[in-house]
Formats: sequence, structure tokens, C-alpha cells
Amino acid sequence: MTASSALSAFPLPPLTLEIVGGDITAEATDAIVNAANNRFWMGAGVAGAIKRRGGQEIEIEAMAQGPVEPGACVKTAAGRLGARAVIHAAVMGQDLQTSADLIRRATINALDLADSSRFQSIAFPAFGTGVGGFPLDACARVMIEAIRAHAARPTSLKLVRLVLFGEDARTIFDDVARKLLKLGTEA
Repeated sequence: MTASSALSAFPLPPLTLEIVGGDITAEATDAIVNAANNRFWMGAGVAGAIKRRGGQEIEIEAMAQGPVEPGACVKTAAGRLGARAVIHAAVMGQDLQTSADLIRRATINALDLADSSRFQSIAFPAFGTGVGGFPLDACARVMIEAIRAHAARPTSLKLVRLVLFGEDARTIFDDVARKLLKLGTEA
């Protein structure tokens, strides 16, 4: 199911949170998530990689559903990718700026869309840390807290995988997860 390395797993019944280093476009989860702008044009970063590997039809289908308010999500086919679908999460507007609030809302909305689609697995990149310039440790905290909150209610999801580009990003997310998800410890 993964083309990733250095996996850490954290039980959040009913799902498992995995943190790995790797290429999100190689994931064979039910859905992968694109860190998108609110018009869904796919230029650089994760979006560009998805478009290059999966095909321009992903961008065409996504753009036909925009623009949306930042924080909102849409779902498209996955083209030539191994995933079944791409969830495009608008973590920024046309100014290409993001915030903790936008990252939180985009994460929650992507998880909810995956659940309403009855998906069992989903792979996320680090939202807003590339083009958006958001700090990795703050992004990790926001996304992991949103995933933990999602796991506290009924969901079809069994696996949420955070696929990080580069060893530094993977290490930061792993460290934040270990601090936030200690059993019996408040974050």
C-alpha cells in the first residue's frame, strides 16, 4: 500500500495514523490529498507532482469545481495514480498564504469527505509548508490534532497516512506525534 520508508504508526482507534517519508504520488491508498489553492490550478509542489504523475485531467476536473472558500475540499478521479481518488484541500487562496486555521479546516474537511466517500485509507502531505511557507512543527500539531479529533467519532477510515517529503519533515512530524499522542498524557 505504500512506496514510503521509515514508518511510524500510532493507534487512534478505530484508525491508525502512520507517518512516513516518501512520495505521496506513489501511494495506493483510497485517496491522496492535494494541498491546493482555492481555484485548484496545479502548479508546483505536491499539486505539480500529482498533475505530472496522474495526468492533466485531474487538474481539469478539480478546476471545474472551483473556486471554493479556502479550507474547502473537492474530490476528483486519480488519473494514472495508484490511489482511487484525489481530494483537493484548499489550504490557501490566490495569495498562496495559509494559516493554522486554514490548515485545520482543510484537514477536517478532507477527512470528512473521505469518510462520506466511505474510504478506508487516505494519505496527506504536510499542508502549506511548501509554497505557503508554514512551519513544519506547527503544521504537524494542527494536522495531528485534527486527525485525533476525527478518530474520536465514527468513521470509515482505518488508515490515515502522513507522507512527508524529506527526512527532516518526517522527523519533525514523528516527534510532534510522539508528544501529542502519548497515552494518558494531555498535549
